Amino acid sequence: MPQGPGVLMQVWVGSQLFQADQALLVEHCGFFRGLFRSGMREARAAEVRLGALSPDGFRTMLQVLRGERPALAAPDELLQAVECAAFLQTPALARFLEHSLTSDNCALLCDAAAAFGLHDVFHSAALFIRDSAGEQAAELALPEARAYVEALRPSSYVAVSTHAPAPGFLEDASRTVCYLDEEEDVWRTLAALPLEASTLLAGVATLGNKLYIVGGVRGPNKEVVELGFCYDPDGGTWREFPSPHQPRYDTALAGFDGHLYAIGGEFQRMAMSSVERYDPAAGCWSFAANLPQPAAGVPCAQARGRLFVCLWRPADTTTVVEYTVMADAWLPIAELRRPQSYGHCMVAHRDSLYVVRNGPKDDFLHCAIDCLNLATGQWTALPGQFVNSKGALFTAVVRGDTVYTVNLMFTLLYAIEGGTWRLLREKAGFPRPGSLQTVLLRLPPGARGQVASTTPEL
Repeated sequence: MPQGPGVLMQVWVGSQLFQADQALLVEHCGFFRGLFRSGMREARAAEVRLGALSPDGFRTMLQVLRGERPALAAPDELLQAVECAAFLQTPALARFLEHSLTSDNCALLCDAAAAFGLHDVFHSAALFIRDSAGEQAAELALPEARAYVEALRPSSYVAVSTHAPAPGFLEDASRTVCYLDEEEDVWRTLAALPLEASTLLAGVATLGNKLYIVGGVRGPNKEVVELGFCYDPDGGTWREFPSPHQPRYDTALAGFDGHLYAIGGEFQRMAMSSVERYDPAAGCWSFAANLPQPAAGVPCAQARGRLFVCLWRPADTTTVVEYTVMADAWLPIAELRRPQSYGHCMVAHRDSLYVVRNGPKDDFLHCAIDCLNLATGQWTALPGQFVNSKGALFTAVVRGDTVYTVNLMFTLLYAIEGGTWRLLREKAGFPRPGSLQTVLLRLPPGARGQVASTTPEL
């Protein structure tokens, strides 16, 4: 049988015949890679028969390998995709399933992935369930899945406030990373910042349950901090790592696809379009494709395993662009024209991006939120206005179906329901003034720091 790029092979799945690119199957499917490297008679045949799989599952796999994003809503569709990913050893389909997790399907995917031995999907689904309100755990059919979920740690809401190294023990004592103890409704100290680290105009992100700080400035001349800092909550330790090749501050930092991305920023008071990618395994930075325009402090979010950035220029135009790893390119996704439409923050939930911006007439005590549906490309404005009160909605994270926002007065939790946000509950506000960046981290069992206070103890 001929082999090579562009060669189509015939695959019978049950009673249905598919024509598929052989090179694509060999690249992405361990089953086909082993088949063609084995020299078995089946590898030389004009067609391959897969009687054990469902045609719909195989069709879904081909769609994913071709870069499509099929909507898997029915339980049978999800089960058949899990079966196909496991039997044909297709990591790309498994990742697609991980990125498709919702509160509606997480229990089904957790059980199915456990039964078929798809560990990454099983683990991701279990983490999703652990972070939910609890009702999804009751839907699990397999006892081993319920036990696994129960043994996991839920993620905690973590805040990094703006601090730069400076003389004076009062400020130094408050240079801490804090987390919200939801049971006791207090903010607690998680870790002190390294002496050399600055969080003023720094990029902050998580990757692999580690907290990364890149850049930041100190002094009136905005001297850029040369080192990056990584905090591991499991060991309670910090380590240093190299800074990007291009010194930058006010950069957006994102943990995506196993790498850190330092997106835009400023240097010597000039906005930049350059983007750099850090590989934690190799310990080095490399340049990625530039943004379409220079930008500092850009909002970014991830939805369905995709990375999006919100740009604005001129001030009444908001543009959403997506970074594609395979093409190393930023692609325009949607545009919104509206007075004061520039976004301060962006979060994602399922197929939607929520861009938070200031209210009308530069009313910084209120926020407006616009929702972009990635499936339809349509914008909708969320009804009403959201109380901002010194930055609450200008930093936000999503855990499951809940948005966490924080300011000096309150930590406000919103439930995302049908494309709208409903106030769910109020928790304690962050007890220190200044701007914040917030993330989610899974803390070790028994982590219980001192209660954070506005005026540190002497």
